[in-house]
Amino acid sequence: MSTYKDLYENKIKKALVEEFGYENPHEVPKLDKIVLNMGVGEAVADKKKLNGALEELAIISGQKPISTIAKKSIATFKLREGMPIGGKVTLRAERMYEFLERFVNIALPRVRDFRGIQGKNFDGRGNFAMGIKEQIVFPEIDYDKVDTIRGIDVVICTTAKTDEEAKFLLEQFNMPLKK
Repeated sequence: MSTYKDLYENKIKKALVEEFGYENPHEVPKLDKIVLNMGVGEAVADKKKLNGALEELAIISGQKPISTIAKKSIATFKLREGMPIGGKVTLRAERMYEFLERFVNIALPRVRDFRGIQGKNFDGRGNFAMGIKEQIVFPEIDYDKVDTIRGIDVVICTTAKTDEEAKFLLEQFNMPLKK
């Protein structure tokens, strides 16, 4: 069991009950899933760019990503409906906790000029989304093998009903949110 899962089970649940006064144990918010998304616009011209991005996403997440396809044709970008233009991975259970631990403790501190995450990236229903400009902040990525610096979108989905509950939950996981 990962240390973040232990932390949730033993400390964070109790802190959430004390803070918000839940009566039913199933009311207590928890992490549902983490979705990693990488868009590769250059994949329209060069399929090798997409393969490289998917390999990097697999290394970061620990599981095989699926390629995302274009829903619409856009002539100015030479994009046709059905063309692969990115990749995504959905992490749940053990892998989700392991990724969150690596993300908070290793990857985020390696971001250049990092001063914390804006606390306004919540969607109103307890989900948190943010983007990272460089995939090389993850230690698993070998800098010499990277062909292009790409960004990654990280979406953390929780079972919290409000942003306040989700923010408190993520702060308990040591997420460096700005006040």
